[in-house]
Amino acid sequence: MTTGTNHGDGTPLDPYALRTAVLRPAGGWTALDVVASTGSTNADLLAEAGRGAPDRSVLIAEDQVRGRGRLDRTWISRPGAALTMSVLWRPEGVPADRLGWLPMLAGVALADAITELAPDVPVALKWPNDLLVGPARGKAAGILAEMTAVSGGGPGIVLGIGLNISTPATDLPWGATSLAAHGFTATRAETATALLGHLYRREAQWRDARGDADACGLRRDYRSACASLGSRVRVERPAGDHLVGTAEDVDPQGRLLVHPDDGARVAVAAGDIVHLRAADQS
Repeated sequence: MTTGTNHGDGTPLDPYALRTAVLRPAGGWTALDVVASTGSTNADLLAEAGRGAPDRSVLIAEDQVRGRGRLDRTWISRPGAALTMSVLWRPEGVPADRLGWLPMLAGVALADAITELAPDVPVALKWPNDLLVGPARGKAAGILAEMTAVSGGGPGIVLGIGLNISTPATDLPWGATSLAAHGFTATRAETATALLGHLYRREAQWRDARGDADACGLRRDYRSACASLGSRVRVERPAGDHLVGTAEDVDPQGRLLVHPDDGARVAVAAGDIVHLRAADQS
């Protein structure tokens, strides 16, 4: 396990050191900025993408006050306690129906990075991309992907990640946790460097395979990390209905295959899932 001092004390990230570590030629990213405070890194990078920001740009905020998660949930980070970043990808040559793998790819990259820095910290994924940490599998990170507008730089995806590193329990919603609560001691700079390294490698392999998650090994690795598979789940679907059943697999498009109690297998493309305990199965 990494033995550095946990930087949950507001110590700012050093953008120059991060650029040296992750920008080309060392790391493959094209541009990286660190800002003291913003409403939302995704909103900011979406705006920059509309003005032609290059493929593989990174924006990190020390303080985020109006961040958005899936289903329009808020994600607010205390300065120095979390890692809040967005990346811009313009994956030319990848069919549009394969872009849904990018948030799941980011979940696998997150799990890879945490395991690299702290192999004793248990990590898993909840479909589609929540990072679960510790024996109780609390949520430690959220991921949100948004399409950019077509611009001079071409269409793309802005993907935001909010990772609780040393966020106090009093600042977290029910069911959430931080990495530090489970013995994670890597600094935010170490975590950002490792995460950006894994994100770059995973996305480059996926892009080279034209988004084929089987050809690049992404679907295999996602299945291995996903705690939802084999679990009893309740799926809350966007239309307002829900189904209860067993999550059996993910298909080549990244949809969750659920076998409900009262029917045939269903491919779920979007929804919020709950892992059910015996007392909750209704």
